Amino acid sequence: MEELQNSEIEATFTALVKQWREETFGISSTNQMPIHPAYQQIIGMGKPVIPLLLRELENKSGHWFWALKSISREDPVHPEYRGKVKEMTKAWLEWGNKEATGGR
Repeated sequence: MEELQNSEIEATFTALVKQWREETFGISSTNQMPIHPAYQQIIGMGKPVIPLLLRELENKSGHWFWALKSISREDPVHPEYRGKVKEMTKAWLEWGNKEATGGR
């Protein structure tokens, strides 16, 4: 049962990411992207999408920081790295690895 639920979550997530990417293509304002309805629906999916967001972050883009912060209620990015996508991505991926291993 859980496997089916996970595949449904992943399918929904993938469809929303696709919609969000298509409908925000060409928008340069990083403040506008997270207010898109598909992005907000992704946030609304909650903690089960955190691993999917981290995978997207690792593979494609750094536009998932707002969603990760909203869902996890954490922010592993040091203040001096704000706005620096490479460093922000690294901080979130390290955070994700620690979460996956129980903080080790």
